[in-house]
Amino acid sequence: MTITPTRLSGCYILDPKVIQDARGYFMESFNEKTFREATGEAVHFVQDNQSFSSRGVLRGLHYQTGEHAQAKLVRVLQGEVLDIAVDIRPESETYGQYVAELLSAENQKQLFIPRGFAHGFLVLSETATFFYKCDNFYNKESEGGIIYNDPSLAIDWKLEASELLISEKDQFLPALEKARKIW
Repeated sequence: MTITPTRLSGCYILDPKVIQDARGYFMESFNEKTFREATGEAVHFVQDNQSFSSRGVLRGLHYQTGEHAQAKLVRVLQGEVLDIAVDIRPESETYGQYVAELLSAENQKQLFIPRGFAHGFLVLSETATFFYKCDNFYNKESEGGIIYNDPSLAIDWKLEASELLISEKDQFLPALEKARKIW
C-alpha cells in the first residue's frame, strides 16, 4: 500500500496494492500497523458506515465536534465520487483549505480524513456505494456542517448547481465563519 500525504497535515491518500488474476482481485484495504508506521498516526476504527446514492447527490460538508470528533477512512465500493476534506482546525496553517480526490471502485483509492475536518462527497457516476470507517461513534448532539457552496471555500464540485441533489438539512448549513464559532 502506498500512503501519500496531501497538502493538508494529517490527511492522506491510501492507494492499496491490488493483486489481480483470472479469478478477480485481492487487496488489503487497511492495516493499522502499516498506517501507523507510514504516518505516525495512531487510529483505531470503531464504526463502519455505507451509503448508496445516485448521480448528483452531494452529501456534506459534515463533521463531529469535541470529544465526539471523528477521523474517517473513506472509499468507494461501486461508482465514482468527488471526495472533499476541509481543514476546520482553527489553529491549523491550512485552516479553511480543502483537498479534493476522485475516488472510484476502479482506482480503489481511499482518503484518510483526520479529526478536525469537515467531509463531503458528490456522486459523479450513475450510482455509487460509499463506505467509510470512523474512529469514534456518531453523536447527534455533536454534529455540525458547512454549506457546500461557501464562497470562502470556493470548492469546484465539477457539476452545475442545477445537477445537484442535496438534502434539505444540508441546504441550510452555515458558512465556515459561523461554523468556526462552535470549536
